[in-house]
Amino acid sequence: MLEYGEESLLARAWLADHAKKSIEVQYFIWTSDNIGILAAEALLRAAERGVKVRVIVDDLLIDAPDKTLLALTKHPNIEIEIYNPKHSVGTPFHTRFINMLTGFRSFNQRMHDKVMVVDGVVAITGGRNMEDKYFDYSQEYNYRDRDVLLLGEAAKDIQKSFIRFWESPITVPTEDLYDGLGIMQKHIVVDSPTIQKIYQELHQYAHSPENFEPEVQQAILDLPKQFSELDRALLWCDVTVINDMPGKNDNKFSLGGGSRTASALAKLIRQAHKQVIIQSPYLILTSEAKTLFKELVKRGVKIRINTNSLAASDNMQAFSGYRNQRNMLKKMGIEVYEFRPDAESQKNLMARYQRIKKPKFSLHAKTVVVDSSKVYIGTFNLDPRSVNLNTETGVIINNDVLAKQVEAVINEDMLPQNSWNILNDNPDSHTSIIKRGKTLFWQLMPMKPIL
Repeated sequence: MLEYGEESLLARAWLADHAKKSIEVQYFIWTSDNIGILAAEALLRAAERGVKVRVIVDDLLIDAPDKTLLALTKHPNIEIEIYNPKHSVGTPFHTRFINMLTGFRSFNQRMHDKVMVVDGVVAITGGRNMEDKYFDYSQEYNYRDRDVLLLGEAAKDIQKSFIRFWESPITVPTEDLYDGLGIMQKHIVVDSPTIQKIYQELHQYAHSPENFEPEVQQAILDLPKQFSELDRALLWCDVTVINDMPGKNDNKFSLGGGSRTASALAKLIRQAHKQVIIQSPYLILTSEAKTLFKELVKRGVKIRINTNSLAASDNMQAFSGYRNQRNMLKKMGIEVYEFRPDAESQKNLMARYQRIKKPKFSLHAKTVVVDSSKVYIGTFNLDPRSVNLNTETGVIINNDVLAKQVEAVINEDMLPQNSWNILNDNPDSHTSIIKRGKTLFWQLMPMKPIL
């Protein structure tokens, strides 16, 4: 389990630097902030030493400059594909608007997977995207998140899922998105001098101590010193990879349809005899989830959920969906704890980052623990979008030791210094009237299917 942003970042960096044959990465968000640029440069360095690099990024929230994106794809060892390109890459504003009007469901279908596979033998998946705040490096806003590192057959299964996306017609090579000569597509080209200039700028950026601190670089180099400790921490056990197919489901027009991931998680939760503990940044139950949770409570299963408070959330639309259901959750007998933006757990998670002055903290981990014996770690949020629209991935691990470790961490996140219990407190009172008013506005909007 990669509980700390720093260790998850170091793991990715070391693996990229030591890949021998291939690196395959798949992300929902890839920004051009410090972490995003350094990650791109690390992949470029790997490609320059002969490693085959394949990248899939969802089209919605990628913000790489067009010429940089094209220049990277021109490297003989780098291929970049864009999932469902209807928003950003190669898409002018008027084309984006037309795409939304002519195919609202398709426009809302996103690839929410977060995956890194190296040499087909080791994989990382979980909640973290490629952006500063997912690795505790933002000065303003950081996510409390969770990843897991996998070896063996589980890593191979993650790679098989990547290949399905890579070969899907929904996923389009980047070069194809800039070749259009008509008004519906951007036409951008990069010549050889421009390509070399962009590569040089990326390397120069990564060599600057202001952008890539020597202490962090040294920590990556020193990682082998911790291998004996890491070896003792590894748990060899049954791991089931669960993921969705490209396109999510067969629905063409309606916003429903369900998914393989949702069905697998429902099956896991239904097996509970004593307790289900869930950590999810968003909490919006579908009708099927309500039925399932009512069934569990009726059987005497205790359900405890840790989600974001309004004060911690950066997604008022999603929070509005939860706010509409909060009283219902209380009546159902579900214990809900709302994560605090000033959670004390931040001190431990960010102990090394002395220069980052206590930014706002928000929950982003997606985890389910059943009866202290089985744990899901992945990308699935407890909301309609993850059920019906976004593709998701993750793993179900059947191991008492790891399940109890994760359960202990989540229980700590639900302590009073880290979260507010909605039965004993009014968490909304800890934020501004303006933010509460904006959330109320979104509560009145008929948005639930796309939240």
